[in-house]
Amino acid sequence: MHYALKRELNWNINIKAIRRLMRNMSLTPEIRRKRPNWVKNTPVHTAENLINRNFHASKPNEKWFTDVSYLFYGNHEKAYLSAIIDTYDMSVVSYVISKRNDNELVMSTLKQGLKGNSNNQLTIHTDRGYQYTSREYSNMKDRYGFQTSMSRPGKCLDNQPIESFWGTLKSEYYYHKNFDSFNQLKAGIDTYINFYMNKRYVPKFDGLTPAEYRELAI
Repeated sequence: MHYALKRELNWNINIKAIRRLMRNMSLTPEIRRKRPNWVKNTPVHTAENLINRNFHASKPNEKWFTDVSYLFYGNHEKAYLSAIIDTYDMSVVSYVISKRNDNELVMSTLKQGLKGNSNNQLTIHTDRGYQYTSREYSNMKDRYGFQTSMSRPGKCLDNQPIESFWGTLKSEYYYHKNFDSFNQLKAGIDTYINFYMNKRYVPKFDGLTPAEYRELAI
């Protein structure tokens, strides 16, 4: 809010004053909901936890984090959002939304992200979901030459950057909306991610958006 007022209205207001005014107007943040437990599966191809919660990256396309989350629309129908976050600037590298949670969803997200972003020092971190432990994902690793890193069983914080993004997307946008159709949901997610990349000012980037911060490094 501080950077939005500063950049868009040229108002340089003290952060404490903003907090006081927001409190007076009952403008409070959404409480993030706890993610439910997932059904366990027997992995085919696993990898060591190379990241080991060291989320710092010195440049773009060094450490990516990916996962699939579900969203509801219509009459409690379920859609699945697959996304990749670059921990260097918390950019959304790629994302795909589908009615099916299958290998194609994950592989399409990977192909979209890797197109034009190849780096032989890239490490992609995932949980141990069945798509990421599948033979098809292992073949993608061999084809594109990235390293794989996987969370330890039951340790969701090992994949914290993408978990943080899910919480941000849902608390800032999804929980405040109702979607009558899949197309409406997809359009809404497109709108939010465009905002996230190009209009959401990040204090640790000195008020730059993820897209602006990434542009400085490329």
